[in-house]
Amino acid sequence: MKIHNQLNRSILIALIIMLLPTLVLAQTEVSGIVTAKNGTPIFGANVYLDGTYDGASTDMEGKFTFETEETGVQTLMVSYVAYEPFMMAADVSQFKNISVELREDVNSLDAVVISAGTFEAGDNSKVSVLKPLDVVTTASALGDFVGALQTLPGTTTVAEDGRLFVRGGDAGETQIFIDGVRVFTPYSPTTNNAPTRGRYSPFLFDGITFSTGGYSAEYGQALSSVLLLNTIDEPDQEKTDISIMSVGAGLGNTQKWEKSSLSFNANYISLAPYVAVFPNRNDWEKPFETFSGETVFRRKFDNGIFKFYAAFDASNFKLTQEDINLPEGLRFRLKNKNLYTNASYSGSLGNSWKINAGASLTHANNEIGVGENDIDNIENSAHFKLKLRKRFSNRVKLTVGAEQFLTDFVEDFENPFAEARYGFNNGISAVFSEADFVFSRKLAMKVGARGEYSDLFNDFTFSPRASIAYKTGKSSQVSIAYGDFFQQPFNDILKFQQELEAQKTQHYILNYQYSANSRIFRVEAYHKKYSNLITYDTEFPSFDSSYGNNGDGYARGIDLFWRDNNSIKNIDYWVSYSLLDSERAYLNFPTAATPSFANTHNFSVVGKYFLADWKSQFGLSYQYASGRSYTNPNEPGFLQEKTRDFNSLSLNWAYLISQQKILYVSVNNVLAFKNINGYQYANTPDVNGNFNRRGLQPATDQFFFVGFFWTISDDGTDNQLDNL
Repeated sequence: MKIHNQLNRSILIALIIMLLPTLVLAQTEVSGIVTAKNGTPIFGANVYLDGTYDGASTDMEGKFTFETEETGVQTLMVSYVAYEPFMMAADVSQFKNISVELREDVNSLDAVVISAGTFEAGDNSKVSVLKPLDVVTTASALGDFVGALQTLPGTTTVAEDGRLFVRGGDAGETQIFIDGVRVFTPYSPTTNNAPTRGRYSPFLFDGITFSTGGYSAEYGQALSSVLLLNTIDEPDQEKTDISIMSVGAGLGNTQKWEKSSLSFNANYISLAPYVAVFPNRNDWEKPFETFSGETVFRRKFDNGIFKFYAAFDASNFKLTQEDINLPEGLRFRLKNKNLYTNASYSGSLGNSWKINAGASLTHANNEIGVGENDIDNIENSAHFKLKLRKRFSNRVKLTVGAEQFLTDFVEDFENPFAEARYGFNNGISAVFSEADFVFSRKLAMKVGARGEYSDLFNDFTFSPRASIAYKTGKSSQVSIAYGDFFQQPFNDILKFQQELEAQKTQHYILNYQYSANSRIFRVEAYHKKYSNLITYDTEFPSFDSSYGNNGDGYARGIDLFWRDNNSIKNIDYWVSYSLLDSERAYLNFPTAATPSFANTHNFSVVGKYFLADWKSQFGLSYQYASGRSYTNPNEPGFLQEKTRDFNSLSLNWAYLISQQKILYVSVNNVLAFKNINGYQYANTPDVNGNFNRRGLQPATDQFFFVGFFWTISDDGTDNQLDNL
C-alpha cells in the first residue's frame, strides 16, 4: 500500500510539473492608462473585457491592470460617466501598457446647444424659455399662440393687427409650420384696426420652436422668422374637455387605443352677447362669429408614427367703421372659410437613418365687401416634403431633403362700374442639406444650404446658412449665426404682377445664453440686410401700378430675456426687452424711413403666482412699446412723427373649483390706457389749409373674459392647466 501511495504522489507531481508552463502562460496581464483628451488622468473609469468578469477600475493616476485567462481576439471596453465608451478589438496579448483617450459625451445634459435666434418650448427641450402651457396662462394672450409669443424679445407690438412682427419685419415675413409642414393661411381674416387671432388651439400641441432669425436650411420662404408647432405624439389618457365662455363654447375629446389615438375639439365664438353688454367704437350690423374644429389622428408603428391633422373654420361679420372722409362711415363685411389638412410620418429606416415625410393642403375662401366693392378670392395651396437624416456618430449628423410648394390664387373684383379677375399660379421646388458637427461638449456647428427654383419667375436662389456655439462655462454659452433668406412677394402683389424676383435678407446674429437652476438669461444682437424688396408707384397696389424689386433696408438691434421660476416661492416670471433700429425704402415709400410697424423700444413683464391655500393661480402681463411712425401731411417729411407710447396691463385669475373644474377670469388693459394705433388724415385740407385727423383707437380699450373649463378624464385629476 505504501508503495502504491508513493507511486500516485509521483505521478501527480509529474503532471503538475508538466502542466505548470501551460498554467503560467494562460494568465495574461492587461494594463494601461486612461486619460481625457487634454491628458488629464481619469480616476474610477471601468475597464473590462467584453463578455467576461475580468476587469478593473483606474486609480488616481488613471492607470489600470488586471489578469485574464482569455486568449485570442477580445474586445476591451472602457467607460466613464460623461464620456463616450471606448472599444478596442485585438488579440489579448496586445492589451498591455496601452493608452486610452476618452472623448466627451456630446449627448450629455450639459452639452452645448445652438441657440442663436431660436426660442424652444417643450418638455423635451434642453433649454425651454416658454412652455406650451404658457399660451393659456399668459394674461394678455387669451389662449392665442401669437399673444404669448408677443411677450418674447424680438417681437413688435402692433396691437391693431394681432400677427407676429419680428425684428423689423412685416407680419408676412414670418411663416408657421405644423409638424414640419407649412401653414399657408395661419390667421383668421379681419378688418382694419381689429386684431386677428391664430386659427389653432394650443391644447393639441406640445412643442413650440420660435426662431427670430438665422433658422435652419430646412425652412424657407420667410424673410424674418419661422414658428414651428408640433402636435402631441401620444396623449396620456382618454378625456373630455368642456368650455363655457363669455364669448362662446367649446368641446374636446381624446380617445386612445393600443397603437392609435384620436383627439378633436370644436368651438363656437360669437361677440354678439359681449358687444350688447360692452358696446365698442364699431357700429356692428353682425358681430364677429366663427365656428372652428380641429382633429389629430395618430397611429404608432414599430419604427415610426403617422399623424393626420385637420382644421376647419368659418367666420363672418358686418360693421360700419368711422372714416374721416365718409360722414356715414365705411361699410365692411367679410365671410371666410378655411380648411387645412396635414399628414406626416416620422420613423426609422435602420442603419441610423431616419425619415420625415409630410404633405399639406389648404383651401381658403374670402368674400369681402368694402363700401360698394365686392372682392372674392380663393387660394388653393399645397406643400409636399421629404427629409432624411443620417446619424454617422454622436458627433456627425447629416440631413437632406426636398419639397414642393404649389399655390393657385384667383380674385374677382366687382363694383357698379367695373369687373376684373386677377390671380397667379406658382410652384416652388426646393432642396436642402444640413450637417451637424459636435466637436466636443463645448463646441458645435451647423452648416447648411438651401436651393429654390420658382416656376413663376423662372429663377433659382441659393441660401447658405451656418451657426456655431461654444460653451463658455458650466451653464453659459455663446452662439453666432449667419444666413441668406429669400421669399416671394405676397399675394396682393403677385395677383397683379408676376415679372418680379424673390426678396432677400441676410441675417447676422450673436447670442449669449445662461441657464441654470430654473433660470435663463439671453442677450442677442442682430443685423438684417434687406434687398430686392417690392416697390410700386401708386397709393395702393393695383393693376395699373408699376412694380419692381428696387427696395432695400436694414433692421438691427439687441434683445434681452430673463426668466426665473426658482428665486421666489410659487412665482414664475419673465422679462423681455427689445431695442430696434430699422429703415426701409420699399412699397410706395418716397424715401427710406422707419415703417409704421417697427417701434424702437418694446418691453414686457409676465408673472404668475400660485397660491395653494386659495387653489388659485394669479397672473399679470404688462406690455410697453414706444411710439410708431406716421406721416403728418401738415408738416414736411414722410413718416416723420411718432404716436404716443403704448401701455397695457392685463390680469387673470384661475380658480380650481374642484380638481377638474376651473373658473378663469381675465381683463386686458385693466387700467384702460387710451392707446393710439395711428392717425387717419382727411384727403383734402380745410379752409385754413390744414388736414384734419382722427386717432385710430382700438375698437375697445378693455376686454373682459370669463370661462368655465371642465375636464373629465380617467384619473380624475387632469385639468386644462395641469399645475393647479
